[in-house]
Amino acid sequence: MLQQTRVAAVIPYYERFLTRFPDASALAEASEVDVLNMWAGLGYYSRARNLQKAAGQVVAAGSFPSTLEGLLQLAGIGSYTAAAVGSIAFGLPHPSVDGNVRRVVMRLAGDAGIDVDAVAGSLIDPRNPGRSNQALMELGAIVCIPGEPKCAECPLKRYCAAQRLGIQKQLPPPKVKAATLQKARTLVVIRRRDKLLLVPSPRVAGFWDLPEPFEGVKLGAKVGMFRHAITNSQYSFEVREGRVDQKLVMGIASARWFSRKDLEKYPLSTASKKALQCLESIE
Repeated sequence: MLQQTRVAAVIPYYERFLTRFPDASALAEASEVDVLNMWAGLGYYSRARNLQKAAGQVVAAGSFPSTLEGLLQLAGIGSYTAAAVGSIAFGLPHPSVDGNVRRVVMRLAGDAGIDVDAVAGSLIDPRNPGRSNQALMELGAIVCIPGEPKCAECPLKRYCAAQRLGIQKQLPPPKVKAATLQKARTLVVIRRRDKLLLVPSPRVAGFWDLPEPFEGVKLGAKVGMFRHAITNSQYSFEVREGRVDQKLVMGIASARWFSRKDLEKYPLSTASKKALQCLESIE
């Protein structure tokens, strides 16, 4: 949950998620709709799907894996997470290299080309690898921070080549950011009494969306506009009322009518939630 999301924002999601799914069995047995609904708003929804799949693997195996190889077999678990869980939970002496640790190691060595994994591994205390990994991650998170590191407070400053050479602000070298893609889209609010027409989202797999204009729909009044970002795509959405013949709706693959009062039971895309807020503002 903490990937690309602030701790303060995650806490209520985390608490609700654990209340709804208190153990691996509860998560494995839940429907994907339920899981995505509890995750809605955090983004990167493949994380939720992998978490549920991993819960199923744990239930099928009868226990949680306690080796690095076993951890790496779980859906969504890469080398960083496997090493972190393995060292903290099982005392496995493997370095957990996240962005914070990578930054610390490069600055200590004064070299952007250093073998970060090897150096991080040499810093691990085999008697308490979990504490070592957490210490390095915490050092990077609160002291050896990006941009303006707090070198005066650093317990490793006497060993830091970057600080000695005065190049700490240059390491690690800046990443080349992907170009922002500007996209204009229209979402159509099609109503039948107290129901709304929704389609599977073309932007977020597993979620429902208001449809975009399609053949046969008659666009009506403009409801509102809003902006919404998904990774490096910056969307400008226009929301329009729409009308369509009922027979035509029946021919639209996967389209469904949803009662507005039941929408909270289903994973609705953030873009469509914003669009419905536009609608509510004029009703």
